[in-house]
Amino acid sequence: MAVAIKSPSVSTRRRGSNHPLQRLLNYGRQYRRQFWQAGLCSVTNKVLDLAPPWLIGVAVDVVVKRQDSIIAKLGIKDIYWQFLLLSFATVIIWILESAFEYAYDRLWRNLAQNIQHNIRLDAYKHLQELELAYFEERSTGGLMSILSDDINQLERFLNVGANEIIQVAITVIIIGGSFFLLAPGAAWAAILPIPFILWGSFAFQRLLAPRYAEVREKVSFLNSRFANNISGITTIKSFTAEDYENSRVETESNAYRFSNLKAIKLSAAFVPLIRMLILAAFTSLLLLGGLAAISGTISVGTYSVLLFLIQRLLWPLTRLGDTFDQYQRAMASTNRVMDLLDTPVTIPTGGIALPVENVRGEIKFQNVTFAYKDRQPVIQNLSLHIPAGRTIAIVGSTGSGKSTLVKILLRLYEISSGQITVDDINIQQLNLRDLRSSIGLVSQDVFLFHGTVAENIAYGTFSVADEEIITAAKIAEAHEFIIRLPQGYETIVGERGQKLSGGQRQRIAIARAVLKNPPILILDEATSAVDNETEAAIQKSLERITVNRTTIAIAHRLSTIRNADCIYVMEYGKLVEFGTHEDLLERNGIYASLWRVQSGLTTDSERM
Repeated sequence: MAVAIKSPSVSTRRRGSNHPLQRLLNYGRQYRRQFWQAGLCSVTNKVLDLAPPWLIGVAVDVVVKRQDSIIAKLGIKDIYWQFLLLSFATVIIWILESAFEYAYDRLWRNLAQNIQHNIRLDAYKHLQELELAYFEERSTGGLMSILSDDINQLERFLNVGANEIIQVAITVIIIGGSFFLLAPGAAWAAILPIPFILWGSFAFQRLLAPRYAEVREKVSFLNSRFANNISGITTIKSFTAEDYENSRVETESNAYRFSNLKAIKLSAAFVPLIRMLILAAFTSLLLLGGLAAISGTISVGTYSVLLFLIQRLLWPLTRLGDTFDQYQRAMASTNRVMDLLDTPVTIPTGGIALPVENVRGEIKFQNVTFAYKDRQPVIQNLSLHIPAGRTIAIVGSTGSGKSTLVKILLRLYEISSGQITVDDINIQQLNLRDLRSSIGLVSQDVFLFHGTVAENIAYGTFSVADEEIITAAKIAEAHEFIIRLPQGYETIVGERGQKLSGGQRQRIAIARAVLKNPPILILDEATSAVDNETEAAIQKSLERITVNRTTIAIAHRLSTIRNADCIYVMEYGKLVEFGTHEDLLERNGIYASLWRVQSGLTTDSERM
């Protein structure tokens, strides 16, 4: 029984701003409290960090003025008690400063880890919801670069850079205000370079932004090259293409290196230029402040405070170069991550639930047309009715559209026109998980995950007993070879199952489908990689597991599907013949011709 359910929203994020920082802040609304806590600790730490120069000024004031010092005006005339109070205040301030430094460091790092963790999960979850066409247009290495390197780059900035920006801002506000309060005549000399320093920082930021965007692009290409080459290492070795691939990796790595060099060339010039402005400010204060102290306009203690504060104000600004460097790298990475998160889901789930136990398995293709992007239709106005519990076979030449039928039935692609129904429900209205849970696919291109044999058989049906796994393996004629493996069912198969032969991988895939026990079973060249003896054994097993379930068998070997209830022949995206094996032989059409070739009764040349 189909039940209407609320469909989860497709990606509701949209670019409210083209600026990557605004996009990051929009994403991070859930972390607002942690941002405020970390920011408040950074501000408090910086305020306490700026107190020691004031304490030094007060100490100088006590030494010079004694009973007329600032502390003496509070009623403490004795020099000993003045220094004791000053020492006590110093201890308290340093303890609090250390405590808030620990607090902000922990809070910023925890925040960075939380955002890194959640944005990676969100990005990967969203990636899984995208259609196959998205992956066909992008490299695996590029997507890996976003999920790993770009998100890590963002985490590195949040660890350190955000706190530094806050503390520099607080430093400028507090010390700038103090200068105008204590020595307005000399303050302008110290403050004047700051607008130029900030202007230079933002100018460098604008110049660095496109350079770091290029760096992220180049590292994506490099990661893609590595991913492709590692996956194709057997081909590289068999064609002795090691030197060729080394040169291609060198080319990509050089492109990445040169992009970084261009960015470094600009970012490295920031600090030396800022130092010149700092020199001008410090020298001006040294001269004008000293003259003011001599003339009595300001006290010696105040002059001491100003000399210490000018260094606390200006020298941190030299770190703005590194901070903005981190910032630009992080923003370039943020754009790439947010672009992924903002990619719309073009195949949304439907709102009708259809539990697996309620699926009968009747399938209808009604006037279905489908074309891959920027290509001619692969399937044209196709209609096909598969009764529940029946076994049908689809045969045809390569490129005729057989496997595409499977992909559009699973909604891995969206059809251009027409309608596909399961139990008279349009699959576009069905909950995607329910639709795909009701279908078991054994593909010609078997994918096994790095893990044990047992884990791969149980994939998709995770909480099953060992006995059920073994039973499924026996049905798939896999048990005998599995128990001969070094650790039996606990043998690690390697990445993509590379430690096993093609036939062994295919039998594990069949066992996986058997264990899933779906009401609809699709066999896409399920015995293409096994020998004749194993094929015969698997065929006997398939005869058992196809009973009382809808089965679609796609095959090149016609011997594997001769007992199907109905066989359909496809050519150029259309069904051109259908019937039982005997009916099609009597018709003496395309199927009969293919059968004679495969059975050795005629040759390809005789067909022509």
